[in-house]
Amino acid sequence: MRKFYFTPGPSQLYYTVEEHMKNALKENVLSISHRSKDYEKIHQQTIEAIRSLLVLPNDYHIFFTSSATEIWERIIQNTVEAESFHLINGAFSRRFLEIAENYQINAMSQVAEEGKVVEAEELLIPETAELIAVTQNETSTGASQPIDDIKKIRKAFPDQLIALDVVSSAPYANVDYSMVDTAYFSVQKCFGLPAGLGVWIVNNRCFQKAQSLMNKNRTIGSYHSLPSLLEKGIKNQTPETPNVLGVYLLGKVATDMANKGIDQIRRETEYKAAVLYQAFEQSEILQPFVTSEVHRSKTTLVANTAIPSKEIISKLSEKSFVIGNGYGKFKDKHIRIANFPTHSKEHIEILADELLKIKN
Repeated sequence: MRKFYFTPGPSQLYYTVEEHMKNALKENVLSISHRSKDYEKIHQQTIEAIRSLLVLPNDYHIFFTSSATEIWERIIQNTVEAESFHLINGAFSRRFLEIAENYQINAMSQVAEEGKVVEAEELLIPETAELIAVTQNETSTGASQPIDDIKKIRKAFPDQLIALDVVSSAPYANVDYSMVDTAYFSVQKCFGLPAGLGVWIVNNRCFQKAQSLMNKNRTIGSYHSLPSLLEKGIKNQTPETPNVLGVYLLGKVATDMANKGIDQIRRETEYKAAVLYQAFEQSEILQPFVTSEVHRSKTTLVANTAIPSKEIISKLSEKSFVIGNGYGKFKDKHIRIANFPTHSKEHIEILADELLKIKN
């Protein structure tokens, strides 16, 4: 029996991926050299597709890494000498802070209660902080930082570098990327692709900071330092042998999404989220974990459960729906449901109906 995956990453493959994988095999994409003209063409097409879909400024660069987790470390290596500041609203934003602490810098933070976000108006960030790290959509709790907060932070701190985590919200999140200096995501969530590829968006201010650190004889990494990534990137290559299939599929899916229309994807995402949140509120055993509607994620929905989450997961699995359990200490107390572009309105509606059938 075919399963439908609503797990928050990896998740259900985007519906065009199967055909693209067949074409990749026909075109021998899995065998080509990463230094060949064939790969350079794939690389360039994927970069252009991402740039178009996300409406990135022309002077922003796009690089490929192994994961978004790697990008946390690369950001600290390349852009921070002494101090960073992190908005913490869940486990993944906290993990970025912990990586910064590993580098023995002064990694500061402002922490929101789980299920909430740090209020932009209440931020107390010292001018000495070189980097401000914001998680736009916290996958562990389903708490979403409003896009307008990014603009407020930029206006208040024009000189600091801003790093934006859009791992579980791009391309849905309607971000003005000119407001941030670096952003990043991985492909196994909203893009509906196999795991194993991170995408790092970087502007020239980050390169200037990396160069400044190099001039001070600071180590900024080796093969994935910003200078090494740029050296190969301008040739539509990567420093190492990349995930060629992942890059190929990302370019195809980003093109498919652009052809469908990002506005339509956003409208569908918001409709599907409304259906699921309504089910949470009407259910005998569920309630939205994020109490503030304005802070509820549209792409990773989290609910408190009145019965152990594994019982809900088991009942839905019998109906071919696979959802996620809670993260960390909430494993048995939450369910998490992905609402990504690949998830159809029809399947979301059926899933919502099945949720309402589960009783205490």
